[in-house]
Amino acid sequence: MKLNRIATLLTIGVLWTANASFTPTPSPSDPDADANVRTLFAKLHRLSRLGTLFGHQDDRAYGVHWKEEEVRSDVFDVCGDFPAVSGWDLGELGKERNLDGVSFDKMQQWMIDIHRRGGINTVSWHMVNLANDSNSWDTTRSVQRILPGGDLHGKFLSKLDLFAAFANDLQVDGELVPLIFRPWHEHNGNWFWWGAAHCSVEEYKSLWRFTVEYLRDRKGVHSLLYAYSPNTFQSEAEYLERYPGDEYIDILGFDDYANVRDSEERSRKNLARQIQAVVRLAGERGKLPAWTETGLEGLSNPNWFTSILLNALTASPQAKHLTWVLVWRNANAQDKSNHFYGPHPQHPSAADFRRFYQDPLTLFLRDISE
Repeated sequence: MKLNRIATLLTIGVLWTANASFTPTPSPSDPDADANVRTLFAKLHRLSRLGTLFGHQDDRAYGVHWKEEEVRSDVFDVCGDFPAVSGWDLGELGKERNLDGVSFDKMQQWMIDIHRRGGINTVSWHMVNLANDSNSWDTTRSVQRILPGGDLHGKFLSKLDLFAAFANDLQVDGELVPLIFRPWHEHNGNWFWWGAAHCSVEEYKSLWRFTVEYLRDRKGVHSLLYAYSPNTFQSEAEYLERYPGDEYIDILGFDDYANVRDSEERSRKNLARQIQAVVRLAGERGKLPAWTETGLEGLSNPNWFTSILLNALTASPQAKHLTWVLVWRNANAQDKSNHFYGPHPQHPSAADFRRFYQDPLTLFLRDISE
């Protein structure tokens, strides 16, 4: 029933009309973007009129009580379908495994398999602080030092070189696998070394612009869509304060865990305000709007997916234009017993997630495969 409805919408061209300013013939910010990137960008624009794609971090790599099985997913185990969007992280790139223990070699294999099935891969990067090679949460000031002219600039280039090789190695039958790249996220917070308290507005913009220009213009990486994603924000002015410019961005996103913990009116209004702002700003610029991170750790509310998340996605015509929403990872229970954000079969939220899955608004892998 759900697939038939989506096919019908595609056939007759029914669109939600909350925001008519989306670019009719969208183009990525990279003028030399690979053909697969252009195809993905157009596909996402089209799908954003039909529903909201569901995403899950590290979905194929591990779940509650299991890890590194060839083809498995907690989401699939609950609803019989995979997420449309799979999130990954590049923290510790250059080592065998990332900061969450995911093998980079296997990550590439999963990314390729997801692409072959018609799914979408997005990558964040919790880069170590190059001032002392510690982690992203070490807030020693270092942004100025990694920019051109700084004493750590060479180390920064080495990190970007690793990512360029990683992205350019992702190929299927000689064609590049497109990625949504989401660096320097939650920058209006203070918990990462690139956060607002640890670099100036211009330093942050320079960091973003240099990252894009180096990858795109010097390393020839043309398989990326770039996603900008502050944490929760109070105004459009705050949202755009560190925005590097339309020529560097394809997706306007935001991360919000704070306003999904309860169903209080204050939380609902905060979510609605942020979603409306992101959708409007994206529409004005020909970009895509997305809810790039969210979730309730441990799912203490067993009806969270319908009572909180789905309600937020259906609260207004604007909300229905969000391209995707991604919940965070399901850590192996042997490591962190309550660190999961997606459903799993043993949890009381499984039945609610199946209701979330069946809603016509939510799009999963089968819904978007072509």
